[in-house]
Amino acid sequence: MKRSILLLFLPLFVTLTLQAQDTLNIAMVGDIMMGTTHPSIMLPANEGRDLFRDAKDILLRADLALGNLEGTLCDGGKSTKGSGPNSYSFRTPTSYAPRLKEVGFDFLSMANNHANDFGMVGIESTERCLREQGIKFSGIAGRVESAVIERDGLKIGLCAFGHNSYTLKHTDLTTVGRIVDQLVKETDIVIVSFHGGAEGRTKNHLPQGSESFLGENRGSLRQLAHFCVDHGADIVYGHGPHVTRAIEVYNGRFIAYSLGNFCTPYNVSLTGISGYAPLVEVNIDRRGRFLNGKIHSMLQQRGIGPRLDNGHHAAREMKSLSETDVPNSQASIDQTGNITLKKK
Repeated sequence: MKRSILLLFLPLFVTLTLQAQDTLNIAMVGDIMMGTTHPSIMLPANEGRDLFRDAKDILLRADLALGNLEGTLCDGGKSTKGSGPNSYSFRTPTSYAPRLKEVGFDFLSMANNHANDFGMVGIESTERCLREQGIKFSGIAGRVESAVIERDGLKIGLCAFGHNSYTLKHTDLTTVGRIVDQLVKETDIVIVSFHGGAEGRTKNHLPQGSESFLGENRGSLRQLAHFCVDHGADIVYGHGPHVTRAIEVYNGRFIAYSLGNFCTPYNVSLTGISGYAPLVEVNIDRRGRFLNGKIHSMLQQRGIGPRLDNGHHAAREMKSLSETDVPNSQASIDQTGNITLKKK
């Protein structure tokens, strides 16, 4: 009798097993800056162990967890920034690096406008900390251009671009194309991260054409994302405006134009939409094609970190922005953050 029941359910078990192997789950977040010792000490309780409490299970269950490290992991050095109202330097103690590994981060972008806050001292310290935790990274010009991670027999290539002079610049499409093309040749799945766009609560909509902020060219992000997909990238995700923006499925590939802030408990505005902290999961097949996804809405409070939001504010915001700014997307979002392909 037991043998008969086992044989009856064996085809279903085999089918489910194959489906699991054929699907890759990717979790993505925006800016991470766990606390700073500059210009004064602003650090969370319990050495940051509670910051990612509500996100930990989601990040750990993903095949790959990705984010943007907004700032440095270092214990010294001199700030490279000025003292004006738009000048901030982020220096998180090196003792906080394990927090990133404990919750499952596999790759972090360094291609942002805070990676050089403490010069080469800060860059080298950050790279050393990430290596010690086994976390891959890229994004600083002349240093690490890309990374490769293997999962379930697949090679996944990752790269990161920013708008600052010391980063691999996303405004330089020749460089972007070269790096993406090389990863497409060498790996099975390619994921591109970018830090770009103007900043602030009024910058949640995705404009046509280039954006500028504080005198800097912050990129033409629609062009960049589509360029990467056209060159073979399978996922493109952005951050930089400190607010969420639209998501799009373009030619079967997933694009997030800004995931906003995720864990920035100090020295970053968290009021209104600036406090929305989405954690986005997407499922892709072994060829990189988008299958479905989920926006896990979270909210931030000063000194606390992201906490689950049953009101789904981030998902509803991203749904509205996506319908307005990328109406031709091949995917739709419901009120609770489920992302599905539109019926043809």
